[in-house]
Amino acid sequence: MEQNNSVTEFILLGLTQDPMKKKMVFVIFFIFYLGTVVGNLLIIVTIKSSQTLGSPMYFFLFYLSLADSCFSTSTAPRLIVDSLSAKKIISYNECMAQVFALHFSGSMEVFVLILMAIDHYVTICKPLHYPIIMRQQVCTILIVIAWIGAFIHSIAEIMLALKLPFCGPSLIDHYCCDLQPLLKLACTDTYRINLEWASNSGTVCTGSFAILMISYIVILHSLRNHSAEGRKKALSTCISHIIVVVLFFGPCMFIYTRPPSTFPMDKMVSVFYTIGTPFLNPLIYTLKNAKVKNAMRKLWHMTITTESKR
Repeated sequence: MEQNNSVTEFILLGLTQDPMKKKMVFVIFFIFYLGTVVGNLLIIVTIKSSQTLGSPMYFFLFYLSLADSCFSTSTAPRLIVDSLSAKKIISYNECMAQVFALHFSGSMEVFVLILMAIDHYVTICKPLHYPIIMRQQVCTILIVIAWIGAFIHSIAEIMLALKLPFCGPSLIDHYCCDLQPLLKLACTDTYRINLEWASNSGTVCTGSFAILMISYIVILHSLRNHSAEGRKKALSTCISHIIVVVLFFGPCMFIYTRPPSTFPMDKMVSVFYTIGTPFLNPLIYTLKNAKVKNAMRKLWHMTITTESKR
């Protein structure tokens, strides 16, 4: 990766400089990250091994859990290790790689949430056409499109980052590399790049959130024609997804859809949607989904039985 500046490494200031608080950061985020990885891997393994979770809903949930794991991994391990390090140094190339990974996995999660909303819409509003519209080939094509969309978005972000010349200082007042904190260190007028960044990330966040909210409003409106039992089941599923959407897009829009100014809560808001939301997603989907819980129990019993026979 060719550099266009004199800076070869950056220093991440992290969440805090207080030694005691650093230890708290290590313990708290190690638990969060461990829970995220274990929870999402459990969902991935359960969906892959269960014959009862073969519908498109769980096909998309598989990729949401995969995106969650990658999204958290793009920032959490570095934050955890740096919390015990005296000097949090990250090379220029590693920083650019983190920008790419953060936006690729994050935008992949956004697009999968949209696909899940499409699946719910077809399930509730077009039930007779569901087997044809949401057949396996269509779902696979939709996931491929999501991967391509995430890649294009990430390439756009990394190209903007690579345009920035750095000549010092190299202190990033954040726990990870992202375009917003990097813009503050650039030795040039960043007005145009700010506009390009806002139009890219801001459009992805606000546009996707609008699409999701409109789709769920249509879905909830159409439920008035369903039976009481069908309405209750559909509402349970939709509410879970609406909670996930609000938890993810609220902080995301706060960071990516405003002018490039710094607020004291920026780092904590970023922590919530990059580490907190991936941790909460497995809990939300498993606690409110009887099928997933039953499949996990069967997988657990099968594992215990297999081990006892050895």
